[in-house]
Amino acid sequence: MRKAISKLYHIPFWFAYHYLWWVVAMGNPWKAAHSILFSPYAVKFAFYVVLQAVAVYFNLYYLIPEYLEKGRLKSYIGYLGITLLATALAIVSGYYVSAWLAHQSVETLFGRGANCFFYFFGEAMPSTLASTTLAMSIKLTKNWIRTEQRQQLLEKEKLQTELQFLKYQFNPHFLFNSINSIFFLIHKNPDAASSSLAKFSELLRHHLYECNDELVPLDREIAYLHNFIALEKLRQNAGVTVITEIPDELPPGASIAPFILMTFVENAFKHVSKENDQNNRIEIRLQLETTMLEFEISNSSSPLPTRQAVHYGGIGLKNVQRRLDLMYPGRHDLAIRHHDSLFQVNLRIELTAPHALIAAQLSFQ
Repeated sequence: MRKAISKLYHIPFWFAYHYLWWVVAMGNPWKAAHSILFSPYAVKFAFYVVLQAVAVYFNLYYLIPEYLEKGRLKSYIGYLGITLLATALAIVSGYYVSAWLAHQSVETLFGRGANCFFYFFGEAMPSTLASTTLAMSIKLTKNWIRTEQRQQLLEKEKLQTELQFLKYQFNPHFLFNSINSIFFLIHKNPDAASSSLAKFSELLRHHLYECNDELVPLDREIAYLHNFIALEKLRQNAGVTVITEIPDELPPGASIAPFILMTFVENAFKHVSKENDQNNRIEIRLQLETTMLEFEISNSSSPLPTRQAVHYGGIGLKNVQRRLDLMYPGRHDLAIRHHDSLFQVNLRIELTAPHALIAAQLSFQ
């Protein structure tokens, strides 16, 4: 209902659009206005305005989302053709209604001989096609402008995110603790130290070289998470139990925006409880069905840190929410729940392949 009310400002546009056509046809704006307001032609004019507007919005808000955007091109063309034909025939009936209300025959009122039905249809069909084409052009232009604006915001957000992660996540505290942990392992367990150093190297490489695109392969991002979790478990020692349920095999074509998942993982390790008399734990679960990714992460937490993580955003909860809105508009669902002893995040994202991102952003709203 609200959407329909928000489009009321379109009514003057359609009146003006059809009035201009009448001015072109009659060659006189005053004569065109008089014909619309004070003659039987007003009924014909109303049929054109109302029925073509209905056809336009039926195409924009039903046929395009249900068929064209879902790749069902043949069905879309077929239903669009039926819509145009039905609209043109309905507009033709307006000629006969005008004549009936004026108590005249259509031949007399419109100055046409026999078989004038085909003449009326010859006027209504091209006009309906022109209105539909114009509306689609306007919609495409608006979506292109909106996409460009979103792309600029996305680039800005991406840069800010990269700077935030470099500043907060790979801060001296994280770096020194990880290096110190590996240093102590060198004497206790050289093999574990070598493995940890390799993970640390992969972590830095991903940050510096592999996350500069809008989308990165999902398997690479998951490998990055595994390396980060392994290093955090090394730093946390035995005080925190970490449970991960992530599939070993992922679709090779699946991609995701970098650091979307990482924000929540880092936040969990940062705010996990460290009480001696409490079961301190982090649980990370990920599932992927076709293109729908479901990510759930929870951590035990003390009341104050939990509230701080929500209200102050950890290192970037607000930032990642904004990036989700920009990268996956209408294609994600994020729920953050916090209790005195539990902080939980549930995220669902409809993933896209890299080549499909632009097409998705150009889709009709």
